[in-house]
Amino acid sequence: MPGSKPNHKPASKPARQLLFSEALHHKCLTPTTTGPHASQPPTEPITMSDKEHSTTMERILQEITTVSRRIEGMHASITSLTLETKSMRSDIAGFQSRVMGLEQRMGSLEAQAIPSQDQDQDLLYLRSKLTDMEDRSRRDNICLLGIPKNKEGTDMQAFLSSTLSKLTSLDFDPPLEFQRAHRVGPKRSDKSSRPRPIIACQLQHNQTRQILQAARSHGPFRVDQPDIRITADYSKETNERRKAFLAPRPRLRQQEMKYGLFDPARMWVTKNEVSKDFYNPEELRLFLDSFQPPPMDSTSISHPHDISGDNEGNGTFPSGMDKANTAL
Repeated sequence: MPGSKPNHKPASKPARQLLFSEALHHKCLTPTTTGPHASQPPTEPITMSDKEHSTTMERILQEITTVSRRIEGMHASITSLTLETKSMRSDIAGFQSRVMGLEQRMGSLEAQAIPSQDQDQDLLYLRSKLTDMEDRSRRDNICLLGIPKNKEGTDMQAFLSSTLSKLTSLDFDPPLEFQRAHRVGPKRSDKSSRPRPIIACQLQHNQTRQILQAARSHGPFRVDQPDIRITADYSKETNERRKAFLAPRPRLRQQEMKYGLFDPARMWVTKNEVSKDFYNPEELRLFLDSFQPPPMDSTSISHPHDISGDNEGNGTFPSGMDKANTAL
């Protein structure tokens, strides 16, 4: 109604008590932030599980730090290995280039191998020719072995002329003449050592042949006790070949073969009426190896008479040859 007062009914007593109790409860629960009686927020007590959790976290952090350091070290090692790998690759590339260069050089050398073999054959041929020329230049030489020291006196040529005439019992017409004559080899101070040989170069080749033939037929000459031998003069290579040819003489005798050593180094062998010449000692050895040697019996083996001098044989020569063709 206009002009009337609103109708406010007062709350009942039980309702007012309920509102008061709720306000009081709210005041008690709300903390005071100002003033001397300001209340503190409630705190929860720390338990053992929290401590263990903190310790675990610290350990995890330490492990993470250690792993990080290890990773950093591994990274440094990987970087070093990478650099070394690059260096090795460059070295390998250098080696490959060097190997390719060597292969090319080997190919060129192999291409030159055949010409070098021809050159070796040429060198052997030239060496044999030089040896032959040296032997031919020594054809007029004779070598006297066993003449005592100082036996020749002051005139070597006069001594040789008289000594050779006496030893060979030959009358030389014209008399023996020498182009030169002297002892060879180093001087020996020991009186008991063997005397040095004498080499004499004659002017007449026929006289040289006569002296060598007499030496072969007579053998060592004996003058005042010592034995004197007269031989031909050969080069070093020829003397080595002759010694190699004379080494298998016992086997030749055992097989009852006829043999002879001819000038300058050629071995003639006859077996069952079949003759064969050998210019290489190795070929002679292979020829003897082809025969089965009979049992050794010193009572049944005969030793034919060997030709004296450096020439060795059993005195039998093939047709068309004689002792004059043999060399000492």
